Amino acid sequence: MQNAMTRAGTHTLDVPGATLTYDVRENAASTEPPLMLIGSPMGAGGFETLAGYFPDRTVISYDPRGSDRSTKADPAAVVDPSVHAEDVHAVIKAAGRGPVDMFASSGGAINALALVAAYPDDVRVLVVHEPPLAGILPDRDQAVAAVRAIHETYERNGFGAGMAHFIAITSHRGPITAEVGGRPAPDPRNFGMPTTDDGTRTDPLLGPSMVAMTSYRPDWDALRHASTRIVPGAGQSSEGQMANRGAHAVAEQLDTVVVVFPGGHGGFNDNEWEHSDTQAFADVLRKVLSEKA
Repeated sequence: MQNAMTRAGTHTLDVPGATLTYDVRENAASTEPPLMLIGSPMGAGGFETLAGYFPDRTVISYDPRGSDRSTKADPAAVVDPSVHAEDVHAVIKAAGRGPVDMFASSGGAINALALVAAYPDDVRVLVVHEPPLAGILPDRDQAVAAVRAIHETYERNGFGAGMAHFIAITSHRGPITAEVGGRPAPDPRNFGMPTTDDGTRTDPLLGPSMVAMTSYRPDWDALRHASTRIVPGAGQSSEGQMANRGAHAVAEQLDTVVVVFPGGHGGFNDNEWEHSDTQAFADVLRKVLSEKA
């Protein structure tokens, strides 16, 4: 059963080009490193359920720049993983809690790899859950082209159309071929997405940073020599999807094995998109964090 936690203390932090908001759920009696939970563009709110399974630890979460409560000075600016890594480093430093254990999912997993390459002393154990690293897949050219096509659909037709195209590509299982990537964007109504266009083009998922994030190439040499124990994680029910394949590609580069987590890409949540056994997910994460290198 999920346990109650201390109410989070919320803080803001000014960094170059942005103001970040982060939360600290304090457990002063804990002898374990703090657990930091990060996504991108998903913010702290997406980790409420998972955080609740770790009342025995201090838990830190944050909203990436441009998402939720965190702002950026130029909403249209491209933010790549190296910038996000500096932000996460700044949060860890401001919280005064390093080194941390870290569970990083989706774009947050990409940013966490950039963080560890630059600041390995920040993180003791890093769980890299389903990073959508299109640029490191065997079919990288077609995968990056498909991501670019999603972004172009968004730029032409707005959020609903872009999101429908995103779902179609990211839920595809297996290699991204030219035929898969070249399919027309589906009707947004097929996915319950709006057909109207509000004219904005700064969505943190589909907007200016989308291609830069997914085409990022980690510094494998730095990661192999880092003191951080890096554990790639993939969802049981998302096998073959782009982000799941990203976890396997990371494992291959780092000569390690993938830990399988219950559920799919968002297996740590139980919501309208994915019904998952969140307790089982937290149990796997706890086991991974407790294992010795």
